[in-house]
Amino acid sequence: MTITETQPRTDDLPDTPDPESHAPSRWGPKLWAVLFVAGLAMFLDALDVSMVGVALPSIGTELGLETSSLQWIVNGYILGYGGLLLLGGRMADLLGRRQVFLTALVVFGIASLVGGLVDNEGLLIASRIVKGVAAAFTAPAALSIITTTFKEGHDRNKALSIFTVFGATGYASGLIASGLLTSVDWRLTFYVPTVVVAGVVIAAFVVVPKTTDRERGSIDFAGTVTLTGGMLAAVYTIVTAPETGFTPLVTATAVLAVALLTAFFIIENKVAHPLVRLSIFKVKSIVRANLAALAIFGSYISFQTIVSLYLQNTLQWEPIQMALALAPAGIIVAILSPIAGKFIDRYGTKSMIIAALASFVLGYLWFILRGGDAQPNYFADYLPSFLLLGLGFAIGFSAVMVQATEGIADDEQGLASGLVQTSGQIGGAVVLAVVTGLISGGVATNLDQYRPGLYMVTVVAIVGLLASATALLGRRAAVEAA
Repeated sequence: MTITETQPRTDDLPDTPDPESHAPSRWGPKLWAVLFVAGLAMFLDALDVSMVGVALPSIGTELGLETSSLQWIVNGYILGYGGLLLLGGRMADLLGRRQVFLTALVVFGIASLVGGLVDNEGLLIASRIVKGVAAAFTAPAALSIITTTFKEGHDRNKALSIFTVFGATGYASGLIASGLLTSVDWRLTFYVPTVVVAGVVIAAFVVVPKTTDRERGSIDFAGTVTLTGGMLAAVYTIVTAPETGFTPLVTATAVLAVALLTAFFIIENKVAHPLVRLSIFKVKSIVRANLAALAIFGSYISFQTIVSLYLQNTLQWEPIQMALALAPAGIIVAILSPIAGKFIDRYGTKSMIIAALASFVLGYLWFILRGGDAQPNYFADYLPSFLLLGLGFAIGFSAVMVQATEGIADDEQGLASGLVQTSGQIGGAVVLAVVTGLISGGVATNLDQYRPGLYMVTVVAIVGLLASATALLGRRAAVEAA
């Protein structure tokens, strides 16, 4: 059943799903194969993020890029990804998930190859944008393949937990592989995903079934253009204003951002088949899930960028040292994610998301308080922080995905999955832009230059925690009213 204004969901009640929906069913080889191939898309995205994060200092050294330029290598991908995720989800619903998935994978692989071949800053950033655009189509298609293949309840929770494992494995593998590859040549971190893509395309072509079950409607190109353009203008303004002030160009982009984003909301209320059905935001649990995704990814992407620059540029760690230092976070996610579905069944998504964000807050605070020593003790100063962040991802990611897509009809699963992933990517782009402005200004000799960025990261996580905690406020009254 699609959630509409006339059929509101009592999402503030305790999680008491239909026991029948939580009854486990036996999965055959075909179901496992579909889950494996869809999970590989998550693996690729996480692999790319972690590999590039480790390689940033080496890229900056070879190409002579400042921190403000380096952040565009990350943000180019994020903006291409976040700006078109909703379109990707919509096209998966309209054109077929298999077709969109396969086509976008091929573009992703080509863009990754080009990124490793170029020597120009502009071309490198452009290749990252194209790569992000491709990921904007693979990610919601993969997630909607899962949410439409596995029935809501126990099976879907279990599938999404395993889906998270692929992300954790990709992240941990990317850290270690990038540490090794960057020691030889950072360009190898762009070539490896191309090889992985080739294998995934072949597997997807064989495994993912063809379907004729598609939603009827049109594509909201006006909404896509205004949303993507508005986000690009907003991030450019946030990044540039701290360095140059509000010059005529920066002022113009700020005005353009407001105008385009305002136009987006007007368009979505007018068109017959909007990119985003705005009434979906009347469901409080979906709003909270998107805010949680924004807080989690917005804070962590910026944190990883700060840690990468601090450990390699300031403390002069080798890339492999930095990669191995962060690896325990990915390992924790890989270990705990398979059982996250059981915790969701038992405690509900609300409690899991709150616990996850609390873990993120504690992890950031630990690093702020203990990470500034010129000769740090890794096990006492860094490892607890990284383990807390891994725990947050392990218990939070699946819960966010389940909360964001439960109760949504199959023909809108692409929209719902694209929406929550867009929130994460927008959070990553905007928070990283702000953090970059806070930490730019010469070569750092200690952690003090990075502290404003770390404070910002922590505040974002705290705001996300408070927003999620509102789910528990008034809970008893809601139960009594029901």
